Amino acid sequence: MRTIALEEHYVTPGFLAGAGRASAEGFKKARGAAGERLFAQLADLGDKRLAEMDEAGIDMQLLSINSPGTEQCETADEAIATAREVNDVLADAVRRHPTRLAGLAALPTLAPDKAVNELQRRMKDGFKGAVINGHVRGRYLDDEFFWPILEAAEALAAPIYLHPTIPPKPVVDAYFGGFPQPAMMILAGPAWGWHIETSVHVIRMMARGVFDRFPKLQIVIGHMGEGLPFMLERMDSVASRAPNFNLERSFSAYLRENVHYTFGGFNYTPTFLNLLLEVGVDRIMFSADYPYAPMAEAREFLEKLPVSPSDRARIAHGNAEKLFKL
Repeated sequence: MRTIALEEHYVTPGFLAGAGRASAEGFKKARGAAGERLFAQLADLGDKRLAEMDEAGIDMQLLSINSPGTEQCETADEAIATAREVNDVLADAVRRHPTRLAGLAALPTLAPDKAVNELQRRMKDGFKGAVINGHVRGRYLDDEFFWPILEAAEALAAPIYLHPTIPPKPVVDAYFGGFPQPAMMILAGPAWGWHIETSVHVIRMMARGVFDRFPKLQIVIGHMGEGLPFMLERMDSVASRAPNFNLERSFSAYLRENVHYTFGGFNYTPTFLNLLLEVGVDRIMFSADYPYAPMAEAREFLEKLPVSPSDRARIAHGNAEKLFKL
């Protein structure tokens, strides 16, 4: 069974020297030798990565730049330079390994006109979509400032992978303040805050009419839906009583027609079954979240899913091939 992993990450020398420096240094400090090994895996786009894929039974990785991407750059010029460098490195890796690696373009979201140009150029060169790492210095994609990017993505049939990032500092301080620094960042990050931050981002896009304005736009989120499938029925039952949203479709319709979902290290059967029951098998795609989670563990979870062989194949590769044209 062909297996395509969709939330798999990489870094570049320029990224580690600039936009990703603080995040990388903090992670290495917190994790020590394990952090150093992880960033060595992130930096490798050649034989070692491919050998790990072979060992785990992964045929292809769709790569995206590591969080925080370009979205927390301080200036538009920094974001433009970062996007260009990380995309150039990824393009070279894909050229060397076209049957094993594919790419999502980083965009200088602080400069929407330049982001549109970058997306158009990279899609023409064979990239499969784009990645946006959460809010852009506290601003979300429902802000019309970013809509030229969404318009271009829709026109190009370029899916956007909306990856988590740490919530804005006022949110972190209000929700997670008072804990020691390591505990605070775990709660604000992978234990809770990342996922709720991403779900709020998608809710803002739905509630502000983004998918009415761009009905063919396709968004991908990880971690079995960032909690949204669990709340889908509740959002419909409560929000349907609030006429001020003035939306063309229900929240559940957007989540079933404009959003796709990957595993992203959430190898939990009850969570998967909730997602399956709420959105259907055609919206679910495999990922491992390499190197933050083991590919072999994700592959084993895929094999044990309580679904039919044909549905397993859709999740493993069929849905990704259709959406990303792989």
